[in-house]
Amino acid sequence: MKVCIPVEEFRGLNSTVYGHFGSAPVFALVDTDTLAIEPLANHDEHHQHGMCSPVKAVGSRPIDAVIVGGMGAGAVRGLQAVGIAVFRFTGGTVGEAVEQFNAGELPVLTLQHACGGHSHGETCGHENHEPAS
Repeated sequence: MKVCIPVEEFRGLNSTVYGHFGSAPVFALVDTDTLAIEPLANHDEHHQHGMCSPVKAVGSRPIDAVIVGGMGAGAVRGLQAVGIAVFRFTGGTVGEAVEQFNAGELPVLTLQHACGGHSHGETCGHENHEPAS
């Protein structure tokens, strides 16, 4: 299975998972069976908040799932609409995220847990421009 994980800096399986999907500088594309990993540029990094196009962000690369610290409701809906599952991981490395994913330990990120915004004191439990913690 191919999973896409937002990271601030690509360091293979040691990359720290980024706190937000849409504003991540780069993604780690991981084959969960072989642990083959490669960087994937975020083709939608400079969108306005709330206007993330997750399908545009990953380009034409086929992915089965996204593992992320946080994501807005529109992005969750956009991924679900094309059959891509979204899982929540709240801190650590890509290697740890994949290990938990393979063990079936990551919860599905639902619309109920999606980010509502970052203005006027709103928060979604992680920082917009910091790795998930």
